[in-house]
Amino acid sequence: MDESEIRDRLDGLRLEHRDLDAAIAALGEVGVPDQIRMARLKKRKLRLRDEIAALEDALLPDIIA
Repeated sequence: MDESEIRDRLDGLRLEHRDLDAAIAALGEVGVPDQIRMARLKKRKLRLRDEIAALEDALLPDIIA
C-alpha cells in the first residue's frame, strides 16, 4: 500500500468508526437494548480503532532517537 491508499483506507475506517458510535448510541436509547448486538458493535469499533492505529503508525516515519 502506498501513502495515498493508506490515507484513503484511514478515511473510510474513521467514517465507519463514527457510524458505529452513532449506532451504539441509538441502540442504547432504546428501552431495552439488544445486548448481544451492542457487544458486537462495540467489538467491531475496537477492531477498527486498532486498525486505524496501525495504519497511522505506518504513515509516521521511524525516528531513531
